[in-house]
Amino acid sequence: MKKTLTFLAVLVMLGHLGAQTVQAQKGSGQNLQGTITMSGAFALYPMVMKWSEEFRKLYPQVRFDISAGGAGKGIADALADMVDIGMVSREIHPVEIQKGAWFIPVTKDAVVAVINQGNPLLKELLKKGMKKADFMRIWLDETPPTWNELAATKGNLQIHVYTRSDSCGAAETWALFLGKKQEDLLGIGVFGDPGLNEAVRKDALGIGFNNINYAYDATTRKPMAGVTILPIDLNENGRIDTDENFYGHRDAIVKAIADDKYPSPPARDLYFVCHGRPQKQLLAVFMKWVLSTGQKFVTEAGYIALSAAKLTQGLRKIGQ
Repeated sequence: MKKTLTFLAVLVMLGHLGAQTVQAQKGSGQNLQGTITMSGAFALYPMVMKWSEEFRKLYPQVRFDISAGGAGKGIADALADMVDIGMVSREIHPVEIQKGAWFIPVTKDAVVAVINQGNPLLKELLKKGMKKADFMRIWLDETPPTWNELAATKGNLQIHVYTRSDSCGAAETWALFLGKKQEDLLGIGVFGDPGLNEAVRKDALGIGFNNINYAYDATTRKPMAGVTILPIDLNENGRIDTDENFYGHRDAIVKAIADDKYPSPPARDLYFVCHGRPQKQLLAVFMKWVLSTGQKFVTEAGYIALSAAKLTQGLRKIGQ
């Protein structure tokens, strides 16, 4: 009942904010034009593409230049004034704030472990799941365990570990889940979310991690062809219980994250970052729209809505 009331409160709040945004748009006129440049997190890229498409329906003279290259690139580009907005899928570091990073959360998602669908021990692994300590052994030990050790079976199937080669929020968030930093993660480095997913898809003994919108097919909302999500044994009882088994469909894991059933990290907020508070009217109008009307596209795009409090705080921070 509490969850239902909270959800209804968010809807009411979004309706109010949406009305405010419409008024702001009317006040700014339909001649709003210019180009918004953005770069950064693969995690946020699909959502931003959707937002840009919908925003341009209101303002056809606005153009977007959007590129994905990892959260590290996004925040570096923003602080160097190479783009208007950096897309960042991790917490903002104190040193970045000291350099002038201004930021607002815009949505939420999570990172999941992915393995090859053809793994010889797939049935045992999905039934048993992985404890946090297992993931630590996989990505932090110089000599990782074998698949047989993890599945509690006989044999010596070697595990092939993949990680990200680029500075990114997915790797930093996954490392934080394991109590470390991205540079502590071991394995074969692969650039980008799509590249890492492809590497695992081509390797029957491979394991990696992906943001959920690269682990699941956007059309079927099931895991990408060739990979399976490796579940976390949350209560560490040696098996995946019914209430822990929400990985087979994107909508199910999105709901689990929204209901706080999936740990944080690897669940996390996603951010827009600018070099100082944005002064351009175009940026202010766009970001206000994202935090109000734009939120109605979040769930259908496979992301998780922020709380009413965070949305309100973000709007106040934008000001103007």
